[in-house]
Amino acid sequence: MSVVASVRLEAARILMDEKGIDLLLIGPSADMFFLMGRRLPMTERLNFLAVPRRGRAVIVAPRLQLPLVDNAALSCDVLSWDETEDPFTLTADLVARLGAKRIGVNSQFWAGFLLQLQHRLPAASFSDAAAVMTPLRLCKDEEEIAVLEEGAHRFDALWRDFFADVKIIGRTEHEIGLRIADLARDHGFDALAWCDVGSGPNGASPLHHWSNRRVVPGDPVVIDFAAAREGYYMDTCRTPVAGEPHPDFVAIYDLVNRAHDAAAAAIRPGVAAEDVDRAARRVITDAGYGDLFLHRVGHGLGIDAHEEPYIVAGNCQPLAAGMVFSNEPGIYVPDRWGVRIENIMVVTDTGGRSLNRSSRHLVTMS
Repeated sequence: MSVVASVRLEAARILMDEKGIDLLLIGPSADMFFLMGRRLPMTERLNFLAVPRRGRAVIVAPRLQLPLVDNAALSCDVLSWDETEDPFTLTADLVARLGAKRIGVNSQFWAGFLLQLQHRLPAASFSDAAAVMTPLRLCKDEEEIAVLEEGAHRFDALWRDFFADVKIIGRTEHEIGLRIADLARDHGFDALAWCDVGSGPNGASPLHHWSNRRVVPGDPVVIDFAAAREGYYMDTCRTPVAGEPHPDFVAIYDLVNRAHDAAAAAIRPGVAAEDVDRAARRVITDAGYGDLFLHRVGHGLGIDAHEEPYIVAGNCQPLAAGMVFSNEPGIYVPDRWGVRIENIMVVTDTGGRSLNRSSRHLVTMS
């Protein structure tokens, strides 16, 4: 087992002691990757990582997935099951052997699987493993921040290549999205979580994916994508314009940039997450566009593309050094356009620092 995995498992057990949890059942997920450095595939076949408060961790997996499990490297036990066996009875027997009564289950453990276990373990109590896993993953360590920062720099280079080499006028949103995917691979990313491309009026929908609409001169194009490298996600958004921008759009773009700056300036340890959202929202609201800022200002980023902390009204979580999250205010004008500008921020001991270095100035493209 790597030193990192060993340290993380020990930290999990300390929190399990504090929360009164005897056993964690961690489905194939970012939580699994965090604790053991890899994740098994999520399928209809039951698999998970079992972490008892005392003793060795156990991977439960179908026999056909054993080639994906390096028992020696992971330094944990493996309990496999054949296609003709009932994995839920096998799991219930494991829980009984461990003497676990209070079980924490993470959110990627399928509800159908959990119901089967609850039926077989009527005396056990089940709770959300987030009580353990969220605090563990909330603040990134130096190695994690280094991976994320390298990802941010690669995204910066990707944007430079895109702005320099790609023509968008006459292209469909779909074609632009495919080009972004190609560039992500060229810059060393393994998996594209999403690529949203909204041109002209489509950009007024914050979650517009892409379509066969062709970009015409004057269109702003909201381009938001996330991709993974070494198990960690990077995510940014820029809104270039095809040709000459409309003066109204330039004014809104500058407003969103000022909101972005206000959010960044509000970041420091001890500040509530909601106060960062409030700082950006105040700039946009004071200019009369508050009802067109349709989403939170940010989300955490790491092994998941969206994770804690969420930078949103109502979240009183104090920021702490090592937290990493997006800063992405936006304005969405129905039937006209949208604009969103996103960088990834890390909380330092004294404030906030952008992991991205690419310019946030308005870019015009041919």
